[in-house]
Amino acid sequence: MIHARKKRIAAIAAASAAMLGACASAPVHYYTLVAPDVQNLVPAGPDTATAIPFMLLAHAVPAEVDQPQLIVRTGAVQAAVLEGERWIAPLGDEIQVALGADLARALPGQDVTALAAGGKSVLHIQLNLRRFESSPGAYALIEAAWSLRLQGNSAQSPLTCTSTIREGVESGYDSLVRGHQRALGRLAAAIAAAARPYVAGQPARCP
Repeated sequence: MIHARKKRIAAIAAASAAMLGACASAPVHYYTLVAPDVQNLVPAGPDTATAIPFMLLAHAVPAEVDQPQLIVRTGAVQAAVLEGERWIAPLGDEIQVALGADLARALPGQDVTALAAGGKSVLHIQLNLRRFESSPGAYALIEAAWSLRLQGNSAQSPLTCTSTIREGVESGYDSLVRGHQRALGRLAAAIAAAARPYVAGQPARCP
């Protein structure tokens, strides 16, 4: 009896060790929201003489997705934390870098968020990300409130807008992340469409 119990305990311990070893060896995949330069369509950088200098100010990220892991919807009221699928950097930083690069292309502009503006009027872009939803095989969705304000021009009222962008995606997490990349690109295009007349002092409206 005692011998059988010892054998059972040893078997359980061996199985537990095997499971822990399998978990430890499971690969972790890392993703970025920064879209690649495709077919050399992305210019090296705008002409600094004509580029719109802008600052992408600190922005909020929904707390439920502000995690290292990808958080995905699995039903109407359920979500899952994907331990093996992670962002390469904090989600807020990923969004900041990705949207800044997209805006630099869409305006075109010069991102001076971390630089001195050199005495130029700077476009301040405030972003509040309200939703960042991921549904594998279905959609990638972002909803953002954003505002424009031209530093040094107190006579010009800020412009405040809201954008909701949904991108259909195929199965797989690569497709899901690419959907979010496209959504951020579309958000940058919407901001740029309003920012160009706004900076020029012309009537501007939300897209």
